[in-house]
Amino acid sequence: MSVSAAGGVTRVPAVEGWYTLDHEPHLIGCRCAVCGTYVFPPRSGACPNPNCDSEELVSTPLSRVGTVWSYTENQYAPPAPYRAAEPFEPYALAAVQLEKEGIIVLGQVPRGIMAADLKVGMPMQLETDVLYREVVDGVDTEFMVYVWAPAGPTAAESIGGRS
Repeated sequence: MSVSAAGGVTRVPAVEGWYTLDHEPHLIGCRCAVCGTYVFPPRSGACPNPNCDSEELVSTPLSRVGTVWSYTENQYAPPAPYRAAEPFEPYALAAVQLEKEGIIVLGQVPRGIMAADLKVGMPMQLETDVLYREVVDGVDTEFMVYVWAPAGPTAAESIGGRS
């Protein structure tokens, strides 16, 4: 999946099949066809619920909103084969409990928001951001990741007035 952006730039997911790049992006997970247990990232195989014998997981869109369950800050570039923007800048990670499904999904937060700006229970919403850029087959390409951004009318105040 790719999306054309302004200026002839093509946007593609850095990890195919985990999220959409729609105007209102969402995660793609799986749900057990028997017991309803959710799982992210999407996969095939047995239900992760130890009380369920189902072998069928069905692809399903997941909530775009949730609350911070935990958070931390990464001060070091990830090792290969993972990619990071150059030059590396520290970034915060948030473990967000999805509103509907109840599962916890880890993800980066947007640049400029650090761990000191986050609080357990803070409302968050799914957005996308550029992880890195490179020219692929002569086309300027942005590799996109999902991020957890503060949500709601008080989001700017909760991160020191930033918007």
